[in-house]
Amino acid sequence: MADSKPPSAQEAAPAPATSTTNAASSGATYKAPKPNPAFRMMGIPVMPRKLPSRNWMIFFAITGSLSAAIIYDKREKKRATARWSKAVSHLAREPLSNPNQLPRKLTIFLESPPNDGLRVAQDHFTEYIKPVLAASGLDWEFVQGRKEGDVRAAVAERIRRTRQPETESQTQDEIVQEIRKRNGTPEWHGIRGDIVIGRHTWKEYVRGIHEGWLGPLTPPPQPEPEVKNVEETVASGGGEEEKQEPKPEEKPEQKPERPPQPPPYNTPLDYPTSPLPRLIPAEFSPSTPIPFPHILGFSNTFIRLRRFLNRRYLADEIGREVAAVCLAAAREYREDVDLTRSEQQTVLEHEERDWPKSVWKEDEPKEGEEKTATTTPPPEKIWARPIVLDPRIAMRMRRFEIQPEEEARARAIVVPEEEIEGWIKGSIRSLYRWAISKPEPNPSWPDE
Repeated sequence: MADSKPPSAQEAAPAPATSTTNAASSGATYKAPKPNPAFRMMGIPVMPRKLPSRNWMIFFAITGSLSAAIIYDKREKKRATARWSKAVSHLAREPLSNPNQLPRKLTIFLESPPNDGLRVAQDHFTEYIKPVLAASGLDWEFVQGRKEGDVRAAVAERIRRTRQPETESQTQDEIVQEIRKRNGTPEWHGIRGDIVIGRHTWKEYVRGIHEGWLGPLTPPPQPEPEVKNVEETVASGGGEEEKQEPKPEEKPEQKPERPPQPPPYNTPLDYPTSPLPRLIPAEFSPSTPIPFPHILGFSNTFIRLRRFLNRRYLADEIGREVAAVCLAAAREYREDVDLTRSEQQTVLEHEERDWPKSVWKEDEPKEGEEKTATTTPPPEKIWARPIVLDPRIAMRMRRFEIQPEEEARARAIVVPEEEIEGWIKGSIRSLYRWAISKPEPNPSWPDE
C-alpha cells in the first residue's frame, strides 16, 4: 500500500548534501600539472600539449624550408670559394728570385651590366673572384666602364700605345714604368692574363683587340660641324640684344665632366682589308670570360630566386676559372662541332637572353631634336651585334684552362667546418670549448 503522505523537506534535504560532498572529494583529488622548474626559472611558460593549428604548421614549414635552403647554400658557397682558394694558396708562398721584382699582374675588365650600375659588377667581383685572387698572392688592376663602349675604347688605346710607344703625352702608368726602369726594378717576365666579367664586357674586349691591332694609329677625320651664316645670326638676334641685355649670373662650381668616349677607329667591315702590324706578337696575353648572370624585372622574380638559392654552383664555376688563371695554363680557342662559329663567339652566349629589350632597340632621335648625323656619328652598338672575328687575330688569342691533375687535387681538398660556419654555430662551438676546457693555472691562487 503506497504511503499517502509526501516526504517532508527535512527528509529531502540530505540528497544535495551528498552530491556536494562527492564533488568536493573529486575536486580534492585533481591536481593541476606543475610546470618544469627549469623552464619556470628561465621564464618559459607551460609548453602546450597539442600541435599548432593548420595555418601555423604551413607557416613554420615554409619559413623553415626557405631558411634552411638559404643557410645551406650560403655555407656551400663559402666551401666552394675556400676550396679553390686553398688550391692556389701555394703560389703566394713561392719566393721571388729578386726581392725588388714585381709580382705577376692581372687585368680585370668589368663594366656596368645593361640597365644597371657599375656597383653590381664590383660586388660580383668582390664576392666570387677576389677571395681566390687574394689567396694566390697575385696583383691585379682594373679597367672599368660605366656605359657601352668604354671597355672597347680602353682596350684599343692600350694596344695602340704598345704599337707606338714614343708619344708626346704619357699616361700615369707609363710614367711609373719609366721610373722603375731608371731604378732598375725588374718586372715580371711571363704570362700575365686578362679576366673579363660578363658577356657584354667580353664583346667589347674582342672588339677592342681587333680595333687596336687592325685599326690605324691616328683617329679618323670627323665631319665638321655645321656653321650658320653670321649675317643671318646678327639679323635675327640683333634686335633682341638691343632690347634686353642678359645679366651675367654666378654659376656654382661644377664637377669636371668625364672625357668623351673616343669613337672607334675602324669597323668590322674593315677587318679583311686592314694590314697586320709588323711587330704583332705570335700569341696574345691569355684571357678568360667569367660568368655574370644578371636579370632584372618583376616578372623574373622566380628566376632570380632560383639563382639565389643555387649560388654555390656559380661560386664553384667561377672559382675554377679564376684558379685556371692563377695557375697560368692556357690553350687556343677552339671551334664548334659544326665548324661554323668559334669559341670566342659562343662563350657566355646564354647571358644575352637575360638582357632587357632596350639593348636590342636602335636609338631614335627624340621629338623636337634635329638630326645630327652629319656632325656627330651615333655611338657604336656592340652589345646588340654579333661578334665578328678576323682569323689573323682569333688564331693569336689564348684561353686559360685548368689542368686535369690540378682540378683533381683541388676537388680532394677538404675544407674544415670551422672555416665556413656562421656566427651562431661558431659562438656555440667556442662556448662549448670554453666550458669543457681546463682553466689555466694562476700563480696568485692560494692552491697553486
